[in-house]
Amino acid sequence: MRAVFLGSPPEAVPSLEALVEVAEVPLVITQPDRPRGRSGTPVPPEVKVAAERLGLPIAQPTDRHELLEALQGAAPDVALLIAYGRLIRPDALAVPTHGFVNVHFSLLPRWRGASPVVRAILAGDRTTGVTLMQMDDGLDTGPTIAVRGTVIGEHESAGSLTMRLADLGADLVRHDLARFVNGELRVKPQPADGVTAAGKVTTDEAHIDPGRHPAEAVLRAVRAFDPRPGAWTTLDGERFKVWEARPAEGRVEPGLAVAADDDRVMLGCADRPVELIEVQPAGKPRMAAADWMRGRRGEPADFRG
Repeated sequence: MRAVFLGSPPEAVPSLEALVEVAEVPLVITQPDRPRGRSGTPVPPEVKVAAERLGLPIAQPTDRHELLEALQGAAPDVALLIAYGRLIRPDALAVPTHGFVNVHFSLLPRWRGASPVVRAILAGDRTTGVTLMQMDDGLDTGPTIAVRGTVIGEHESAGSLTMRLADLGADLVRHDLARFVNGELRVKPQPADGVTAAGKVTTDEAHIDPGRHPAEAVLRAVRAFDPRPGAWTTLDGERFKVWEARPAEGRVEPGLAVAADDDRVMLGCADRPVELIEVQPAGKPRMAAADWMRGRRGEPADFRG
């Protein structure tokens, strides 16, 4: 089985490593190096770093024509894609003999789109999973090959859940991709019911207003927007991020953060408080909320506007 791999971020790496175990990989296709930081130094995608470590040929096309040429030159039986970051057009989809297979981080048809993990946490889903699916020219609408479900941890962030799903997806690649190519597994159309959309995440929607939002909404936002873009509110006119919080009991005025007698930091929400665990004031690194409050000499922080 000749399989081309397409992917870019860290969560794609476990599937690349799994693919090498079960297929000949004539080419890894990933995004071009991008400038980062103040220096603007180009930084390679994590998949490129992994492909170099594995000794695999790499292509970094800059447009759809280069992508098509790279695929045609590799002559794959199948193409495996996970978080590549570019739309695959019908002419490219038609190149591999058995088409494109995608590792998608949800139990389709729930959460079709770019941000399934974030949307699952924001919605309060108790379970999610990974779907191995055959791609078509729709948005995550193709038939499914195999699925693997899992329970979402009570305090699990989008970042930690994503990497756990990445490992589950890699297991599907190991056990089911070759069976699909060999005709041992038949694809199944996705159900017409239960379709939901997982649109791209924006910085604006990561804004939390503890004075008006209930505690559960604040806690979900903190988990869902970690690591990107980070749930944020405003303090003294500047952006203040909350990276970790926990449910709490008691009564604190909505929108105020106060020091409790046991050194905990409590933030009042519309219905009940939450405990702040890790925060990031503007212009400062992430820090323990208790250290931040000690720096304020215990003075309450007003997030009401």
